Amino acid sequence: MSESAVEIKGVSRSFGKTIALDEVDLSVSKGSVVGLVGENGAGKTTLLKHVLGLFKARTGTVRVFGKDPVADPESVLGEIGYLSEVRDLPDWMKIGELMSYTKAFFPSWDDAFAEELREMFELSPDQKVKTLSRGQRARAGLIAAIAHRPQLLVLDEPSSGLDPVVRRDILAAVIRTVADEGRTVLFSSHLLDEVQRVSDHVAMLHLGKMLLSSPMDDVLTSHHRLTVRFEQPLDSPLKIDGVLRCEGEGREWTVLCNGDRASVEHCIAQLSGELVDRAAPTLDEIFVARMND
Repeated sequence: MSESAVEIKGVSRSFGKTIALDEVDLSVSKGSVVGLVGENGAGKTTLLKHVLGLFKARTGTVRVFGKDPVADPESVLGEIGYLSEVRDLPDWMKIGELMSYTKAFFPSWDDAFAEELREMFELSPDQKVKTLSRGQRARAGLIAAIAHRPQLLVLDEPSSGLDPVVRRDILAAVIRTVADEGRTVLFSSHLLDEVQRVSDHVAMLHLGKMLLSSPMDDVLTSHHRLTVRFEQPLDSPLKIDGVLRCEGEGREWTVLCNGDRASVEHCIAQLSGELVDRAAPTLDEIFVARMND
């Protein structure tokens, strides 16, 4: 048995002259939570649609639990729970009807779990979908995606429409609960603090290319934020190997580097720079630095 829930190798996809994915590789281990990040248009949704079998890989291969989602959609989709960013739910249904309708597609539907989620999300079974707020639609969609306890949960911008408190409490609880049961989560988000908080692994897309794909702890510990003060004001940012981003003015600058921190600090000392502070950067800071590298 493969230890990967999702295995993507060399996948490319273009829409006209626009390259959406450029020889992308991604391996998602079973039981992990993988956060997919990137600016708008980076290719996140296109990649997720390949996992769902909605797009056929023009080059490369996509396997979900060892199967091709395009060639064998019935067996693959039965193992996947999916929440679309669009929240395309039937407006004419009530919440209770939506749950009954979705249940018909999944023999593994768990009535007790669905009811537990409905109560936690404070949704009435008599509410009509068309009357729901954006946040309520997201909650209803989440129930439909996870109440059959899928082996793989695919979420496209799951926090869209949720206020900060609900986002923090509900999304983190749902993702961690699924992962703690040995299931797998692959989700895209533009909220980097959210990705940092709940992910085991982060994959960073930029203009269709996979810029970085590593365990979250490795990404955070391999990057460093240094605050440096120089004897004389600098006219321009530092140009040192390993420095991804350098911001500031005059004598005081903030440097974000990766890899060999000691080498960067040595170069700074040679330029008469004094190390004022050393700290771990956030995923958001790393993302911004990488996008502009």
